[in-house]
Amino acid sequence: MAPSLTDARELKAFVVDEGHGVKGLSELKIKTLPDLFIQPLEKRLDLSKVVPQESIPVIDMSNSEDPEVEERICDAAENWGFFQIVNHGVPVSVLEDVKEATHQFFALRADEKKKYLFKNSPTKNVRLVTSFIPEVDKVLEWKDYLSCFYVSDEEAMAFWPSICRDQVLEYMNKSESLIKRLLEVLMKRLGIPELNETNEPILMGSRRINLNYYPVCPNPELTVGVGGHSDVSTLTVLLQDETGGLYVRKLNSENWVHVPPIKGSLTINIGDALQIMSNGQYKSIEHHVVANGHENRISVPIFVNPRPSDLIGPLQEVVKTGEKGLYKQVLYSDYVKHFYRKSHNGKDTIDFAKV
Repeated sequence: MAPSLTDARELKAFVVDEGHGVKGLSELKIKTLPDLFIQPLEKRLDLSKVVPQESIPVIDMSNSEDPEVEERICDAAENWGFFQIVNHGVPVSVLEDVKEATHQFFALRADEKKKYLFKNSPTKNVRLVTSFIPEVDKVLEWKDYLSCFYVSDEEAMAFWPSICRDQVLEYMNKSESLIKRLLEVLMKRLGIPELNETNEPILMGSRRINLNYYPVCPNPELTVGVGGHSDVSTLTVLLQDETGGLYVRKLNSENWVHVPPIKGSLTINIGDALQIMSNGQYKSIEHHVVANGHENRISVPIFVNPRPSDLIGPLQEVVKTGEKGLYKQVLYSDYVKHFYRKSHNGKDTIDFAKV
């Protein structure tokens, strides 16, 4: 039964508690956006501040050992916090398969998807969510997502939705050598010659993958797909479809740059954990997704993280020359909990770790 669009409690129950999500709401062909999703002006993207002639760096990874390629990666991490990569070694067929699997998961009936809501999920590592944190968000974002924390292949086979599990695992598996290569390059500029058994687990000891679904929205200008935020990861590897809608804040600026979809590309961004570990040399950058009035959009980010039990702070090699540490040592799980206690609000999470 269709919910009342003016009764916030009934609407939230339909969208959040019953597993219909904003996809279910979009499929009712509503003509106006309910108040529950109308964001205050300061949370929406000001399109007058979008700089159309600029773009984040696009880097060809076909020869990733080339010093010039390495330099471009590190420069992008320092000056943009975001870059796109092509010829990265992850087969295009794997990328297409995971996009198709995302569509297939969200095409399931609500009573099938409902099994993965946090209150129903057999594991805390798999959860279906609408908005960002619907228990905390006063105004909801126009997005549904399935979030899967990777423990092992066996755990994933047991608990991840079978309709998308194999494709998601294949995507994670095929991207692992790319992630290692990017981290090797970034560490080299910090004076760390290689990944080893000490630093590799702190940089990439845990991974989470989200399947994001942004359905057609009746008044996209009044809401957000994802509010402005920076990721808490070391690195994020983002696969987006051909729709577009991701915007990145220019470093030290009020301006925004659109990240156009490039077929076969992946978008890489630096997360807060790497900004902290590099003592601010590499930058995690605020980004924002707009809602779309014409097409359903999907994206699939892999969040490459420290382990929850790791203490993160400026790496010894970065501050050994006497450089002042800008961040204190924090337990990574405490940092992540702080992020999830509040709605998206720009880059404010990193203040938690500042000295």
